Amino acid sequence: MTGETLLAAAYELSRRREPFALATVVRCERPTSAKPGAKALVRADGSVTGWVGGSCAEPLVVREALAALRDGQPRLLALVGDGTAAHGSPREGMREHAMPCHSGGTLEIYVEPVLPRPQLVLVGSGPVAETLATLAGAVGFEVVAVAGASELAGVATSAETAIVVATHGRFDEDALEQALRSDARYVSLVASPKRAQAVVEALAARDVPTERLKAPAGLDLGAVTPEEIAVSILAEVVQARRTPRPAAPPVRAAEPAPALTPGMDALDPICGMTVEIARARYVSEVGGRRVYFCGAGCQRRFDQDPAKYATGLR
Repeated sequence: MTGETLLAAAYELSRRREPFALATVVRCERPTSAKPGAKALVRADGSVTGWVGGSCAEPLVVREALAALRDGQPRLLALVGDGTAAHGSPREGMREHAMPCHSGGTLEIYVEPVLPRPQLVLVGSGPVAETLATLAGAVGFEVVAVAGASELAGVATSAETAIVVATHGRFDEDALEQALRSDARYVSLVASPKRAQAVVEALAARDVPTERLKAPAGLDLGAVTPEEIAVSILAEVVQARRTPRPAAPPVRAAEPAPALTPGMDALDPICGMTVEIARARYVSEVGGRRVYFCGAGCQRRFDQDPAKYATGLR
């Protein structure tokens, strides 16, 4: 894949507001299959477009890229082979991994997460909405303004979207029902407390879940003017965005996983690469269980000491 094609793919992902990480080889010590300047895109589902190395390098790069998408922080990786010069103590800012293959080469790869700007969807109009659009744009939000529920249906949202409804009694319920049935993290209504209560009751009559609805919108700052109300709403949006989501409930101890069958995927316990069982060429057996590998090097390493890697079997 050429650099132009990769950049076109990156542009298309950005246009669709899909997060991805860009991995670039910045330095290598031979022998390595990837050279400086080689690039790859890693999507949130772990799929890879481009090339930064083969079955030895790619799984580690994918793992770090997915971590970068979670925390939003770039990282500089060093995949150090057995035969390369030692650098002594770990270098500041460098995440070092042992190259799982025996090629002896070393790759240094810069991984940069590319995340969509936070999205604020304003439904309706008026002084509060106009001021809120200006303030939100100034702090980095992508602001999308629509007139009502029908236009809202055409807006692509995500779990990080904030939706503020300021339709001032003109079919508030329609816009809010659509917003609350989306995956938007924050939904609020610009209204007086009395009007907000009436809207909540109307939504409940429609069997619309209202637990996420902030009505009236905004933190209680004692705001009076439209400009002050806009500030209170933006503060609440930022608070919702920066507040960690509740932790998932503890997972009960799982029963032993069923044996893998042809047609499923397995994980190479050495390098973590996904192996398609139906096409696997390198297979070992331990304790009555078949273990699949991406290549002969990983299989040899496992066969030398199966007990060492038994806990990584999946």
